[in-house]
Amino acid sequence: MSALSGIPRQTDYQWFNPSTWHLRTRLILVSMALLVAICGAVGVVSYASMDLFLTKQLDEQLMQASHGRPPIGDPNGRSDPLDARGQSIGTLNARILGGQVSSAGFLSPDATRTNLSPNDAAVLLALPHDGRPVDRSLSKGGYRLVATATPYGDVIITGLPLASKEDTEASLVWTMVLVSLGGLVLIGLAGTVLIRRTMRPLEQLSDVATKVSKLPLDAGEVALAVRVPASAAHPGTEVGSVGHALNLMLDNVSSALEARQLSETKVRQFVADASHELRTPLTAIRGYTELLRMTEKFTEDGRKSLGRVQSQSERMTTLVEDLLLLARLDEGKAPEFTDVDLTQLVIETVSDEKVMAPEHIWQLKLPDEPLTVRGDTTQLHQVLANLLSNARKHTEAGTTVVTGVMRSADGSAVVTVTDNGPGIPPEFQGRIFSRFARADAARSGSEGTSGLGLSIVESIVQAHGGTVEVVSRPGRTEFAVRLPALRTATA
Repeated sequence: MSALSGIPRQTDYQWFNPSTWHLRTRLILVSMALLVAICGAVGVVSYASMDLFLTKQLDEQLMQASHGRPPIGDPNGRSDPLDARGQSIGTLNARILGGQVSSAGFLSPDATRTNLSPNDAAVLLALPHDGRPVDRSLSKGGYRLVATATPYGDVIITGLPLASKEDTEASLVWTMVLVSLGGLVLIGLAGTVLIRRTMRPLEQLSDVATKVSKLPLDAGEVALAVRVPASAAHPGTEVGSVGHALNLMLDNVSSALEARQLSETKVRQFVADASHELRTPLTAIRGYTELLRMTEKFTEDGRKSLGRVQSQSERMTTLVEDLLLLARLDEGKAPEFTDVDLTQLVIETVSDEKVMAPEHIWQLKLPDEPLTVRGDTTQLHQVLANLLSNARKHTEAGTTVVTGVMRSADGSAVVTVTDNGPGIPPEFQGRIFSRFARADAARSGSEGTSGLGLSIVESIVQAHGGTVEVVSRPGRTEFAVRLPALRTATA
């Protein structure tokens, strides 16, 4: 078992945060809460009304039982209240004389008297003698009691059991609970279906926005054909107004993307045409420079000037070739794929770089067996040459540059170029693969650069279906190129 298995996941806490709930979930819960509140209010009002009605009815019966007995004569000759006829089973009758319960009892089903317990007698003695009904708990259960003082100095007490009233109220409570629960279940299911159908246009808006968010809008030709369906884009409703506005926004974005693509196409075509046309005069300049060097005699300053012309023409030729390559890659021209021994290619490229910069320390980390990829040998060689040249140009003499080749867990081939130089500033790392991006002030070096090398690396790697990343801090900079191994890459 993992050590993290007992730790709740982040999604486990979402239910405790209402702000993360879906809108339909909140609507359903709010609707159910309102229904529960309404059912509760109806239940309380119904229970209170029923209790008031039953209590009033019980008081009328109590008054009839209390005043329905024969008239009472003098204290020595009046009749016993327990002998009153017409009273219901369970009726309590009692007389209090001289502060003592002289006669009392419950009316049994067999019309006999059931005596009170001492606790019952104490309850009866504590009753107010104002003729108002009150509820008390006796040994036989809850009772509604009334105590009335007579002109003869004694107190007559009559009581009726509350069991019938309590049973009726209990039945009412259970009926309302069951009916409310059943109604809540049915209304909850129906409400869920209705809310889901009502929220479906919003889900359609979300789907459209999600699809647009996944489109590569940053570069290249983009077909922005995603739109909100007409059923969810009717401006007559709130959701429809949002859908209509989203479609208008997508139309505007699509027009802007088309205009951008047209502008980029014109720029790329101009760069390609200009680069192609510049190759001829640059070749002529280099040729005439070599001819002058071989046929004419120059002073020392003249030879230096002529050498400067030659070096600058060579640099311009390299720049033109780089621009022409980028233009071809932008046009989507597919590389010429063959099986490439990546290990051998790394060895040869590092050997060439070692001759050009013997003051650096060049090291290799290679696998035991050759690693083969599908790719364009010339373009992959240029990727390695640009990465090694970048490490050479932007680090001091004596810097160690390690070039490694390995196979990752997913089967892809990974080439790394690592140096222990000063590193790349964090603010520059985000745009290091942009065209004409340079940060020579941060990484020391004396050779001028065009700022196209890493852009060419990224374009070639992407054309081979791979990726390139950089991780840098002071004392360690690593470029990692990941290519599909033994698979047919797509441009």
